[in-house]
Formats: sequence, structure tokens, C-alpha cells
Amino acid sequence: MTENVQSPQGVPKWFYWVGIAACVYGILVAVGMVGAGFKWGTGGKDGARELFEFATNPFTALLVGMFATALVQSSSTVTSVIVGLAAGGLPIESAIPMIMGANIGTTITNTIVSLGHAGKKKEFKRAFAAATVHDFFNVFAVVIFLPLELLTGFLAKVSAYFSGMLVGGDSMSIKGFNFIKPITKPVIKEIKSFLNGLPIDDKVAAVILALLGVALIFVSIMVIGKLLKVVMVGRAKAGLHAAVGRGPLSGITSGALVTVAVQSSSTTTSLIVPLAGTGVFKLREIYPFTLGANIGTTITAILAATAISGDGALAAMQIAMVHFAYNFTAVALIFGLPSLLNLVKLRDLPINCAQWLAEVAADRKLIALAYIALVFFAIPAVLIFATAK
Repeated sequence: MTENVQSPQGVPKWFYWVGIAACVYGILVAVGMVGAGFKWGTGGKDGARELFEFATNPFTALLVGMFATALVQSSSTVTSVIVGLAAGGLPIESAIPMIMGANIGTTITNTIVSLGHAGKKKEFKRAFAAATVHDFFNVFAVVIFLPLELLTGFLAKVSAYFSGMLVGGDSMSIKGFNFIKPITKPVIKEIKSFLNGLPIDDKVAAVILALLGVALIFVSIMVIGKLLKVVMVGRAKAGLHAAVGRGPLSGITSGALVTVAVQSSSTTTSLIVPLAGTGVFKLREIYPFTLGANIGTTITAILAATAISGDGALAAMQIAMVHFAYNFTAVALIFGLPSLLNLVKLRDLPINCAQWLAEVAADRKLIALAYIALVFFAIPAVLIFATAK
């Protein structure tokens, strides 16, 4: 009888699930606030294009997504904000590189976790390699898919097709049974009305609405992560031991399912790093699990997109589909395709790079700190400033 199961702190489990449901509702409302504030402040899509003119350079947009995610240490937060911005008029061609950058930025969390093993050289080398294999995979994914996207518009076309099916005018459309709008729009309308009544300029009020939405996304995801850890992480750890060592497909599947369960790829990949450091799992066993986490984390953007209705619904769902299509296709190509013309083993490149960097960092711990500071913060910040017009 699960209803009587108690948490370790003696709090009933149902209490945590109520909190999780409240946080999900908070995310839905918050994404709507970001989109509404963005549209209100820019005057629609034309204004949005002017506001984000600096990010029409795909390289700059990539760095913006990477830097923002590294700052808040949550790709779920950043991708949810991007979904809201897309609904408010952010061009899809700017949002796609931002999504790619968020994938790289989110790896900072497990890289920081690996520093906890710095006191023991062998442990640190294993943990740092397990953390940075995620970094290198996402970097190689960008190297392959960003030029491909610029040349062919592959992700934009695929995501447009699937989002059209979900948010189109047919009977299978989400619009036909959208229950999100009735429960979120009244709250957003009340907040907007309150801000509109304050003695401040409309654009200032719009910025406040969007910033409140960003803050609510961040808090909701942070709290939902903590609550899910209480009710799910114990099971997740058991699942890791049962599934990770069984083979690549099992590892990818378990990584995806655990990430969907705890709504955070940072949490799942951070769970696996200590197990790598202590030698419970080898790097080649952990690698597929991190790829599954990449796929599982896309559920948050899809959830966020369901909060959008009206003119921005299609764009919101399209960028959510971009996130899924990009992460799934990257895994299928880089990991699923063992070699390219029998010359380059794509699958092994992230492992080889991670092992090399871990070898260097194990001998000189300051290199690990410099890697985090430079790759995730200093270099993106300088390049954003240098390339912004």
C-alpha cells in the first residue's frame, strides 16, 4: 500500500508528489509569462527580430545558449526559456544554435562534480573522463550538425513537420484538446494586468513579466529536481546498477528514462560520475548512459511548449521538436555509426578526447579548473562581446 510509504524525513510521499505537480504547473505558467512578456515588449515578431539581431549570427547564438546554461547550470531552464522566446517571436534560425549551445553548457555540472575526486589521482582521472566525455560528445555534435543545419535547414524542416502534426488544424492536433491554456492563461492575465496598472512604462512592465517567468522557471525546476530526488533517485541508482552494464542500448535507454524521471540531465550524469570515479563502471559503460540523458532531457522543452497557445504555439512546439530531433539524431549518427569511411571512428572520438584530457588534468589539477573557467565562462563571454553588433 504505497499511500502509506513515508519519506526518510517522515513526510508522506503524496506530499512530495503534490509539490511536483505544483512545480510542473509553475513551469507551464512561467513559460507562458516569458512568451507573453517578450511579445508585449517587442510588439510582436517584427520587434523580436530587431531585438535579437545580435543573435542572427549562429555562432553568437550558440555561445549565448552555452553561456546562459553554464551560468544557471540547467539546460532545462534555458531550453524552457528559449521555448517561451520562440513563442514570443524569437526566430527559429536563432533559437536552433541556442539549443545546441545549451547542450554543451549543461555538462558543466557533472564536470564540477568530478572535482570531488581530486584528492585521489586514479579516481579523479576516471571521474573527470566520465564527466568530459559528455562535453566532447556535445561539442562533436555541434561541429557536425551546425554546419549541416546552416547548409540544409535539416532540423528546422524535420521539426516543422512534426510540430505541424501536433499543433496543426487536424483532428490529431493538440489544439483540439489543449487543457493547458484554460489553467495557465488566467494567472498570466492577472499578473500582466497587475503590472500594467503600475506607474511604469509598458516595455519595463513587459521585461519584468518575462524576468518573473525566467525566475519562476528556475525555481520550479530547482525545486522539482530536489523533490524528484527524494522520490526517484533511490530507484534511479538501483536502475543504474541493473541497466548500465548490460550494453549500449540498455545504457542509452536507462539514461533517457532516469532523466525523464528526475527532469534533469545534470542530475543523472552527476549520479554516474562518482560511480565511474570509484571504478564501479568503466568509461565505455557510462558513455551510452550520458547519451540517453541527452535524449531524456528534451522532455522538459516539450512540456514547456504545451503551455503555449495561440500564434506562438507552433513556433514553441517546433523548437521543442528541434531539441528532441537534434539530440536523438546526434546519438544515432555519432554513436550508432561506428566509422566514417573506415577512417574515423566517430563513436570513439569523445572517449579518446576525454581520456586524453583526464590524463593531463590528473597530473595538473589546475588544468581542470582552467578548463571549466575558460571553456564554459571566459571564452564564450569574450566571444559573445566580440561578435555582437
